[in-house]
Amino acid sequence: MTVHGPVMPIWSCGGCGLPWPCATRKHELLAEYADAPVSMALYLGSYLVQATEDMPWTPAGLLHRRFLGWTRENGQAVPAVRRPGSATVPAEIEPR
Repeated sequence: MTVHGPVMPIWSCGGCGLPWPCATRKHELLAEYADAPVSMALYLGSYLVQATEDMPWTPAGLLHRRFLGWTRENGQAVPAVRRPGSATVPAEIEPR
């Protein structure tokens, strides 16, 4: 259990007082979700929704970068899901 959890409704870090998620928590999350980046994005996305309700004056883009944007900056891009037999381009519509 980390001490770097969010203090709501101001969304600061309970461990260091910086805006949550702080650098320490980000490193912890990357380690915790190393094999599950989509799960980490869903987890952080749920906190993003709560933060937008608690801080409606904060620009949406800023909150998005704070809660989710950093996940791709660290080379942890969410992999695309490719199902066997699925087309990579939309099928052409046949004329009537």
